[in-house]
Amino acid sequence: MTRKEFPRRATRRFHRRAFIAAALALGALISSGGGRVAAQTTPAPTVLITGSNRGIGLEFARAYAAKGWHVIATCRHPDTADALKALAAQHPNVTIEALDVTDLAAIDALAAKYKDTPIDVLLNNAGILGGLDTQKFGQLDYPMFYKVMAVNYTGPLKMAEAFLDNVSASNQKKIITVTSSQGSIKMARGHGGYFYKASKAAVNMAMRTMSKEVAKRGVIIGLIDPGAVDTDLMKPIHLPFPLTPPAKAVSELIPVIDSFTLKNTGDVIQHNGKPLPW
Repeated sequence: MTRKEFPRRATRRFHRRAFIAAALALGALISSGGGRVAAQTTPAPTVLITGSNRGIGLEFARAYAAKGWHVIATCRHPDTADALKALAAQHPNVTIEALDVTDLAAIDALAAKYKDTPIDVLLNNAGILGGLDTQKFGQLDYPMFYKVMAVNYTGPLKMAEAFLDNVSASNQKKIITVTSSQGSIKMARGHGGYFYKASKAAVNMAMRTMSKEVAKRGVIIGLIDPGAVDTDLMKPIHLPFPLTPPAKAVSELIPVIDSFTLKNTGDVIQHNGKPLPW
């Protein structure tokens, strides 16, 4: 080796060692989740919420937006959904879509629009009570029965069917439906409410049945009971105890949604984390 060759080789070895050291340091940074590199390569999860213009639907949209999720917030009449529009103006990660869950063709059209969008949580929140006077035995308003079933039962079932591919393509793979203790056969009490109670019992059974079929795709089905929440749905009902504010209800329900896995798929879980006998 000549005197001129020695420094050249030494320089090349130094450069190789420096390059390897830098590569190892970068790899360690990425694998540890630290720094900006890891944060930029992880896409924000997506939630699609029905009935997002008021009540707990609006609070779900607000909570997930604050968590940095991409929120697809649906409601029947976006033009008059002032609170939801204000939320979208504040959070660019909120997208408002017009959707009536009783319009099956509209559900298919929305699913086609978001064909290539993974949806981590499909949240079936839209629901109606159907009034109290319409559900008295002997004076049952059967057209109202069909409307309640269309919103509370058929809507969630169709949403799950239409967006199954989106959910299965996501990381969390969850279809969550808001139910009620009023749908519990074991806890049945009082009079009236035939339509609402039947619709919630029906959606419980539909989701339970579905959970067995979609588990092979890794999709998790969850039913959540928010309890007595201070929403428009509860206004006709006079209870001897205070109603839970929607924001508080949602703060309790999101951890319940997070807790669903394939081990408890198809279960009905109350806002306090306890199973609901149904």
